[in-house]
Amino acid sequence: MSSSIVATHRLRHNVYVFALVAPAFIVLIGVVIYPFIYNIILSLSNMNLRHIRDWEIVGLKQYAKVFTERTQPDFYVVFLKTVIWTVVNIFFHVVLGVFLALVLNQKEIRGRAIFRTILILPWAVPQLIVALTWRGMFNYEYGSINLMLTRWFGLPSVEWLKSPTEAFIAVIITNVWLGFPFMMVIALGALQSIPGELYEAANMDGASWLYKLRNITIPLIRPVMIPAITLGTVWTFNNLNIVWLVSNAGEPSDSTHLMVSFVYKAAFNFYRYGYGAALSMIIFFILLFFSLVFMRRTRATESMY
Repeated sequence: MSSSIVATHRLRHNVYVFALVAPAFIVLIGVVIYPFIYNIILSLSNMNLRHIRDWEIVGLKQYAKVFTERTQPDFYVVFLKTVIWTVVNIFFHVVLGVFLALVLNQKEIRGRAIFRTILILPWAVPQLIVALTWRGMFNYEYGSINLMLTRWFGLPSVEWLKSPTEAFIAVIITNVWLGFPFMMVIALGALQSIPGELYEAANMDGASWLYKLRNITIPLIRPVMIPAITLGTVWTFNNLNIVWLVSNAGEPSDSTHLMVSFVYKAAFNFYRYGYGAALSMIIFFILLFFSLVFMRRTRATESMY
């Protein structure tokens, strides 16, 4: 009798748990799982503007087109720019973030709370506002960037948004300013979790600042920073807003496109839905491969002790 009561109690408990989880699971299916499966199906189809209702499965033809078809801009050029974009951004995000975290972690600095709030603002402001603000700052005639170059440094004005190289640099500068607060917050949290006794022992042994940085600080914040770098890489690789808004949809002459903006243009400007879906799946596999290899090589998921 008691076992049946226990079984009934467990059943009621499980039903209650499933009832609580069900709404979130339904939303997950609707906004993640179903669109992902549908995108896979589209990537295997010939859906485009001429085949909206009569599209059919054509296998891996769209994937082959991504690598072999001549496009403007060229796929391989876009891929190379995306890699450069991601590496440069993540480098400055991590370097600036960790440096500022080290500075703000010093107890001798007064008003640390105020500085933390100010430095988090780029991350807190919506990307739309950030992108449009920086686009105005890069204006050739009235932008504050050129005004500083001419008045403070005596340099000539730069046509930031009319030249391919300068436009790409402008987009990178904008995203660096936008992304370093995330790394700073993560690094600062990791630094504050390091036991102070380790630094006290190192000071008693006469260890230099560089020695403590290399042998105490970096090893102890590494398990936290590696997942943050992985996440930041995925975000940066897929960051459409900054490129699209600052460079005005890849201008000049589609020279500032990244892979994600290239997908957007193929799908919603050229109405090549199958091609765009295949390209988006290629991006997914690239990021999945990078994340698995990076996390495994850095042993981020292994325990420190």
